[in-house]
Amino acid sequence: MSIASTAANERPAPDALVQDIARYAVEADISSDEAYTTAHYSLLDALGCGLLALNFPDCARLLGPIVPGTVVQHGARVPGTAYVLDPVQAAFAIGAMNRWLDYNDTWLAAEWGHPSDNLGGIMAVADWLSRTRLAAGEQALPMRAVLTAAIKAHEIQGILALENSFNAVGLDHVLLVRVATAAVVTALLGGSVDEAIAAISNAWVDGGTLRAYRHAPNTGTRKSWAAGDATSRGVRLALLARAGEMGYPSALTAPTWGFQDALMRGNPLRMARPFGSYVMENVLFKVLYPAEFHAQTAVEAAVALHPLVRGRFDEIERIALTTQAAAVRIIAKTGPLYNPADRDHCLQYMVAIGLLKGDLTANDYSDGVAADPVIDALREKMVVFEDETFSRDYLDPDKRSIANAVQVFFRDGSATERMVIEYPLGHRRRRAEALPLLERKFAANIATRLPAQRAEALLALWRNPMALSALTASELFDLLALPSDEPSA
Repeated sequence: MSIASTAANERPAPDALVQDIARYAVEADISSDEAYTTAHYSLLDALGCGLLALNFPDCARLLGPIVPGTVVQHGARVPGTAYVLDPVQAAFAIGAMNRWLDYNDTWLAAEWGHPSDNLGGIMAVADWLSRTRLAAGEQALPMRAVLTAAIKAHEIQGILALENSFNAVGLDHVLLVRVATAAVVTALLGGSVDEAIAAISNAWVDGGTLRAYRHAPNTGTRKSWAAGDATSRGVRLALLARAGEMGYPSALTAPTWGFQDALMRGNPLRMARPFGSYVMENVLFKVLYPAEFHAQTAVEAAVALHPLVRGRFDEIERIALTTQAAAVRIIAKTGPLYNPADRDHCLQYMVAIGLLKGDLTANDYSDGVAADPVIDALREKMVVFEDETFSRDYLDPDKRSIANAVQVFFRDGSATERMVIEYPLGHRRRRAEALPLLERKFAANIATRLPAQRAEALLALWRNPMALSALTASELFDLLALPSDEPSA
């Protein structure tokens, strides 16, 4: 009989990465004016996307209280609705709204994702905290603090995405939303570094959501509410930490049982650069098209070619789509497309709409539009190629391009020019060009849900970042939320 080995039960210090995240979330000062200006646009753009999403019944039906009729005193408002919810459920609602149409800002690296997904938790907690403080005779949370939290959440999610590919092991990027929200919401709630460590470690212990709902043959609407789920879970973990719940010091590094061994095949998580304000300064905005970001320049190229192919669709022999490796992996697919979520993650579908209509809107993913037989006829003529230069430049930290090229060949031997676009409108290199169009997008989105007077007040805030910073979170949400007796636009 042999003596069984036993594990040493000596608790280590918290994982270094978890400590770094916690200290940054609680203690770091942000001094970048560019980061604050970009955060201003990121926040309002995401909220505008959420208001637009309320016009889609599949989104709107998910957003109320878990138990109908629940009333939460001093609860958080859900923009564009009369809902007043607890901060966890409000975080789900706001996060799901903002993400539903795949139209909020984006970050692309070894992992991809949408850092403004964290605004679901940040805004819900900021509004609830402000109203709770006001009821107690205290000061509401200033919007400057909300923007700081947004910068930090972007940074945590984005820096962790630079060199850590969770998708490579089948995990979804929303796990980073959960981690970032847990960190910054703990700080918003007045938590200490130790409490942030507890919340963050629990976020890692939660593991990772599978990406099955984002890919053929299972693509579905969960990809549109997964971020809401993740940011609401981050809020829940932050509240638990503030209530004294313990953390797990080697949640990442514990042999066998930790995140790295259990889910990352033993690969250690890496930080490519120190936390600062890099991600917010370089975040990508979706300006014109509600489309998965790897396809943004492809759609732009297709729209540019629309005048050259209009009326000649029956004469097309083939369409060459040249793209990066990430797009090939995520959104290049053939065969039937079963729902809007399937279509907005299909490179060929989005390019077909651009060629056919000279535009791409959220409604173009609907069953009615997709029934047009010309769309599938165009898809069948498409051939997708990876350009290794496009793939290299995609990962180059000095470029971060998202290049695509589209060329249409006709049966008579003629062809359009090869339309190559390296940087989408929302890229930092095209930020000045994009801002007027981003404002137009915001104005159009909020007008679909809010009365004209509210929309005008919000548009004035879009144009005046200093005025927004001077508001409290509850004052902003008073502009966004609708009383039950006030009609929407």
